[in-house]
Amino acid sequence: MAKIKHIAIATLDPEATAKFYIEVFGLREIAKINSPGAVGFHLTDGDINFAVLKFKNDQTAGVSQGKEYTGLHHIGFEVDSIASAHEKLNAAGAPIRNDINDALGLGRELPRHVNAEVKYSAPDGVIIDISETGWAGTAKHPR
Repeated sequence: MAKIKHIAIATLDPEATAKFYIEVFGLREIAKINSPGAVGFHLTDGDINFAVLKFKNDQTAGVSQGKEYTGLHHIGFEVDSIASAHEKLNAAGAPIRNDINDALGLGRELPRHVNAEVKYSAPDGVIIDISETGWAGTAKHPR
């Protein structure tokens, strides 16, 4: 069974958004993000990695969302096997997001990343990350 281990919210003000989730829900900051594609924070409740992101460009946000998009952006699932998950996603008609994977350097055999390994689109347009390695701040990678 797959388990939700990662949720990301896109925002134009990651500091205020992270502060809200820390103060209101008691999430803990585990990392600041300043990557080529986004700035923001990784927060955790001890079980789920919760990213608050401000995208720097349309490509890493996914052109359909764009860097100005706010709201739920993607959900990550820790899976036992990338190959098995790929088969199930393919059978369900969930397209792989090579536009985003290529922009982030994901979807390659090596090196495996902690956090997202491959991105797909769900039928409703929400982006899905799958990962065998898991996410920072979760049971596989506690901080």
